[in-house]
Amino acid sequence: MLKTADALTLTFRCPAELEGKIPPPVPASLGLPGWLKTMPTQAFNAVNMRDEDTVKRCPPFVDAMTSGFLLPLICDLKVENGAITWENDLPTGELDFPRSPIGFHDGSQVTGTPLFEADRFVIKFHNLWSIEAPAGYSLFFTHPVNRFDLPFTTLSGLVDCDLFHDSWIHFPARWYDTRFNGVLPKGTPVAQCIPVKRDNWVARTAAMSPQETQRVQALTKKISREPGLYRRQFRT
Repeated sequence: MLKTADALTLTFRCPAELEGKIPPPVPASLGLPGWLKTMPTQAFNAVNMRDEDTVKRCPPFVDAMTSGFLLPLICDLKVENGAITWENDLPTGELDFPRSPIGFHDGSQVTGTPLFEADRFVIKFHNLWSIEAPAGYSLFFTHPVNRFDLPFTTLSGLVDCDLFHDSWIHFPARWYDTRFNGVLPKGTPVAQCIPVKRDNWVARTAAMSPQETQRVQALTKKISREPGLYRRQFRT
């Protein structure tokens, strides 16, 4: 585990008049959904006729969900028969910022993509936190990982937040659940940001050597004999 002194810092800033009035970003490890917390760690596999681990015990599944930070919805959204409304009384100040929790992109902006639908907008979640990353780091913004329970899908993007940190980054999303009626609560995660160090990479391909083949065979057999081996031996 990283010591605090070794940890890198993302700095989230909001207009002074909004401090304490809009929900702050949170570490993704503190924003896990209720269904993950309550789901069983094992379930009966009718094909193999035995209990087996669920994704709750899959470190890559959980580690992806707990990486980085979650950006929250700034107020309740009420959705009724396709209409979205809200009540959001934010104070005014020196900066000009969006007053609404969402905006819209005209469908023409996604013409030619699988997102395009005639007579339908792409929504945009407004984020009122500027974000500064350490030198050499970008931020990968994406839909909250594995949050298939949310009625929208946030589009992914990569921003060089070590240089671009004095303005807002908003989050386009496709509201795919047209049958959703209800309230999307204030604080619902609308995007997840994961720091990415900028490096140059090249791909190299190679056939496995006899020694590498033996290692793969040995590890494959060991994994089948010892449940949880990755978690105990390889997870950082």
